Amino acid sequence: MKTIALFGGSFDPPHIGHIAIIKALINLKEIDKVIVLPTFLSPFKEKSFLKASKRFELLKEIFNNEKNVEISNYEVNQRQKNPSIKSVKHFLKEYKTIYFVIGADNLATLDKWEKYEELKTLVTFIVASRDKIKIPKEYMTLNIDENISSTKLRKKRNNLNKRIEQITSSLDKNKAEGIEVFNLKDKNYFVDYAIIASSLGTRHTVALLNHLKDDLKPAETFNNVDESGDWIVIDLGDILIHIMTPEYRVKYDMESFLSSLRDGKEGDDL
Repeated sequence: MKTIALFGGSFDPPHIGHIAIIKALINLKEIDKVIVLPTFLSPFKEKSFLKASKRFELLKEIFNNEKNVEISNYEVNQRQKNPSIKSVKHFLKEYKTIYFVIGADNLATLDKWEKYEELKTLVTFIVASRDKIKIPKEYMTLNIDENISSTKLRKKRNNLNKRIEQITSSLDKNKAEGIEVFNLKDKNYFVDYAIIASSLGTRHTVALLNHLKDDLKPAETFNNVDESGDWIVIDLGDILIHIMTPEYRVKYDMESFLSSLRDGKEGDDL
């Protein structure tokens, strides 16, 4: 394999938008492999919500069965802020060609990245579409399904309380446990609400998904469903539902992240 797509970021935490980008990259004929590169700490931030090690573990779990996706701990192991150009030079030792993936929202500040002029001579930029931001022709565009875009993700805001009540009612009557609802409006997150529930085991996790489909359709649109063994993530646009086995829920402790985000607190990544 000589050609890779390098997709870096905080992934704090990994979410449906990231997954959509990676799945789209896998299908590009120019790419042999996608390397996902979680940062230890973003050059533009002072703290992260989830520890670098936990973000790395989450990504490994999500893409465990994707043979053309590698989750790299290169930047995590640096234990400090790491400029993109340093990572690019590291991977150029092994790969001949690098496509460097960014979101369209990064275009406004791209020229402020460390050694940007040199960086753009080393890579071909792939820009993932977002919020109808115009992408200059000099960049390769990665068109993400509109259902994944922030515009669509934030569109359905009416009757939120009723919708959440229907979701939690379905989970409760079908024996889900520890149901928690997190209001994330105005928290600079990509959904307005997140709901976490525990299943009784792997088979029950799948059963809860099927019950939700029966109970919520046709009122709700299931934009995307990602299954990873003990964890199912359901994207309803402005609501994200996590259904996990008890062991998985304890291991990844998503409620700590969501609580911190809801309460406006920051976690320590050291």
